[in-house]
This record gives sequence, structure tokens and C-alpha cells, in this order.
Amino acid sequence: MPPKLKHDKTDLPQMLQRGAGNTLAVAGLTAFAMLVCLPVSAQESTQSYPTRPIKLVVGFPPGGSSDATARLLGAALSVKLGQQIVVENRPGANSIIATQYVKSQPADGYTLLSVSSSFAINPALQKLNYNIYKDFAPVALLGVIPLWLVTPASIPVKSIPDLVSMAKAQPGKLPYASYGPGSAGHLASELLLSKTGINMIHVPYKGSGPGLIDLMSGQVTMMMPTVASSINLVKDGKLRAIAVSSKSRVSAVPDVPTISESGVPGFELVAWESIQAPAGTPAHIINRLNTAIREVLATPDFREKLVKLGIEPDSGKTPVEVATFIRSEADKFEKIVRERNIKAE
Repeated sequence: MPPKLKHDKTDLPQMLQRGAGNTLAVAGLTAFAMLVCLPVSAQESTQSYPTRPIKLVVGFPPGGSSDATARLLGAALSVKLGQQIVVENRPGANSIIATQYVKSQPADGYTLLSVSSSFAINPALQKLNYNIYKDFAPVALLGVIPLWLVTPASIPVKSIPDLVSMAKAQPGKLPYASYGPGSAGHLASELLLSKTGINMIHVPYKGSGPGLIDLMSGQVTMMMPTVASSINLVKDGKLRAIAVSSKSRVSAVPDVPTISESGVPGFELVAWESIQAPAGTPAHIINRLNTAIREVLATPDFREKLVKLGIEPDSGKTPVEVATFIRSEADKFEKIVRERNIKAE
């Protein structure tokens, strides 16, 4: 029979106390080690991003200005970040399809969204299953895309006052073209009508091309496309440039006045290109991308390429400044849509 073990009850609390002390000591050391390791881990994560290719999603088909801008940026960022930037086109519904897709992706900095001004116009036109403020984190603004008011070379309109006089002589009869309902060109035209007190008929087209063809033939009286999409037609004498929609004159066409200095003070409405990330993307990744893009924007060669695409390069806004810019633009677009009763078609 094995010998009976003696248990001294008075020793049990002491044993438990010693055991508890050892446990607390181990737990304390473990917690300390974790606290020490956290800053190192975060620092390594900051320094290592990106470690694999980044997908840049574009909401328009290949070949357009948004696609060309994204590919230009992608090539420059690939060199700057040391990882390939893969441009993926997901066209449809005025960029809504691409925006929905990126919203659903992990917020890890490896899926980004290249957006145009439609990003801030769409919420004013229809109910969406995403919120541009809550579901996305602004990364950078690449630049603004000036529009301009152009007319057929065959009609006697050479200034804003000429257009206003013609339209007031035929109220509600002269047609104007846009490259789609709810487009920046449509909203800019409606803003002009509102500020000048004239009434014209909106004729929407599926893109700038068809609208410009009818404009050249004189079937419509005016259009406000991007400068880049129609500059060659103006140079060839097929269209007449009246004024640009930006706050300042455009470097590509410095002789064309702004609408503001042509008798409509304070007029400004432009398109633009921005980079967004899914909400929740770590701040150090947003800042890393923003810094890289600002460095790219600062290079003369890249800026020259943007100008050739009809984009006035941004001076390099921070993410906070981009957020402020987009909210201001969205408010402006929403006001025009509401006051002019513009509907999505």
C-alpha cells in the first residue's frame, strides 16, 4: 500500500499564492513582450507596403481619357513603389459598377479606384448602395479637366453674350448637346443656362463623339465637352471655342477666356480625376500612396503628359484636402441637380 501523503491545509494557500504569483509574472512578461513588439510590427508593415501588385480599377472602357490617365499613373507608380500597378476596367452605369466592386474589396491598399467627377455626381441623381464618404477613403487628386463651350463654326456666335442674345430671341427652341444625362458637361450647361437666364433644349448623346458630329453639322447650337476631346476640331476650324469652364484659363488654350471673365462672374465647373481606396484602409498606406502620387505629380514629364490628356495637374493635395474638395464638388453638383430638376435617364 502506498504511503499516505501528508497534506498540511495551512500550506495550501501559500502554494496557491506562489502559483498565482508565477502565473501573474508570466502573464506580465507576455503582455510586456507584446507591447514591445507592436511598434516594430507596425513599423515593418509601414516600410514593407506594397509587397505585391496593386489593382487600380477604372469605371470606364479602355481608350477613354479616364483609362489613359489611370494607365499613365499606373506606369509611374509602378516605378515609384517597386510593384506593378495593374489597371482593370469595369465599365458600366457611369462608373457605379466599378465603385460597387471596389467597396467590397479588402481595405488593405491592394485594390484602388480611379474615379472621375461622376463619383460625386451619381449620389445626386440616384439611390446608391454605397456612400462616397463612409465607404471610401480619399487618396489623391490627379487634376481637374476643364470643359469648354463650343459652337458650330457656321453660326454667328463668338462670345457668351452672342449666345445669350441668340437664345433669348428663341426661348426654349435652340438645342444643346451633352455627352450624357448627368455628365459634367450636362451639369455645366445647365449651370450656364441658370446663371444667364436662358432656356435651351437638352439633347443627350452616348458620349462626346456623336454629340460633336451633330454640333459640327449645326444640328445643335452648343456643347460643353472636355477640352481634350474637341481641341483638334477647334484647331481645324470645324468648331469655335467660346470660353472654358475652369476658374483660370487653360494652359493648352491660353487665348480662350474663362466663362467667368466672359460675363458670368464666379462660374466654375470642371471634371476631375481622383484615386480612392476602400474605407478602413490603414492610414499609413493611404499616406504612402498619397506621398508617392504627389511625388509623381511633381515631375515635369508626368505633368506634361497630363496636360496632353487635357488635365490640369493638381499641385498635390493631402488626403484631408482631397476629402474637402470632393465634398465641395458633390455639394455643388447636388445643388445644380436639385435646382434644375435633372433626372437620371
